[in-house]
Amino acid sequence: MATKNTSLTLFHKIGVLTSGGDAPGMNAALRSVVRSCAYYKTPCFGIRRGYQGMIENDIKPLGPRSVNNIINKGGTILKSARSNEFRTKEGRQKAYENLQKNGIDALIIIGGDGSFTGGLIFQQEFDVPVIGIPGTIDNDIYGTSHTIGYDTALNTVVGAVDKIRDTAISHNRLFFVEVMGRDAGHIALNTGIGAGAEEILIPEEDMGLDRLLDSLKRSKKSGKLSSIVMVAEGDKIGKNVFELAEYIEENLPYYEVRVSVLGHMQRGGAPTCFDRVLASRMGLKAVEALRDGFSKNMIGIADGKMILTPLEKAIKGKSKIDMELVRLSEIMRL
Repeated sequence: MATKNTSLTLFHKIGVLTSGGDAPGMNAALRSVVRSCAYYKTPCFGIRRGYQGMIENDIKPLGPRSVNNIINKGGTILKSARSNEFRTKEGRQKAYENLQKNGIDALIIIGGDGSFTGGLIFQQEFDVPVIGIPGTIDNDIYGTSHTIGYDTALNTVVGAVDKIRDTAISHNRLFFVEVMGRDAGHIALNTGIGAGAEEILIPEEDMGLDRLLDSLKRSKKSGKLSSIVMVAEGDKIGKNVFELAEYIEENLPYYEVRVSVLGHMQRGGAPTCFDRVLASRMGLKAVEALRDGFSKNMIGIADGKMILTPLEKAIKGKSKIDMELVRLSEIMRL
């Protein structure tokens, strides 16, 4: 059940910050928060550099014109930073005092589970209402089918793999393509299917080295001269993708193996239309949730509708991989 324990009036002020790793669509969410606040005649303040900016009073008022022409931009104009000081009670006390100085009595946090954990602790200590908006390309937060930035990351990865495949085909090579996903394989699974990868390695499904070898042998026998293997960075088969590639090259010497680690390019770029719309919907819902008296909740999307999930559940819960997609990937590799 969503937590409802406060009521904001039109005279209260809302602070908004972006925290943790950046994700395409964070600016679109910020724009939506600011303009929704303006619509409801609620003053809005931007907090730069996440929780560290709150500690250092790097806070400024934002209006509709402050967020012109940012819906199409990746990254976050508020910047993002990790704050070790905010992990301490003294640091959080400083942050609270700065909110009081600015008259801010509610927070909207755009980030991932680590950012939400900080926000939840902050509310418990100082009774400042908090609403979270999930912004992370990994799509690994419980309580939403899509996080902001995930769709853009998928399209970025598929575009890169399509280009890599051109080289793989030209030289009859086997490419291991590593994508982000330390704890969840959503990016690898979906882009692997979308880009036609021969194998997909994700943390949720321990394929094992023997099975991978057998699969690549079958691909070779079936006439495939090149292959793409999508690897989530959290996959458990090898210590890292380079050792895995070496193992395959040693055991299947007829393969010329290459590794491409896509890295932080997956976080960048203009957000897709889906992410822009999703971020805009979440920003409005966050402001309206605070106005309706909700706090300690995260905005999510399920079956096309905006929903609220208690922050504690969003933090502790685990997003599940779609097993139907796993089954599809196994059939498509033939």
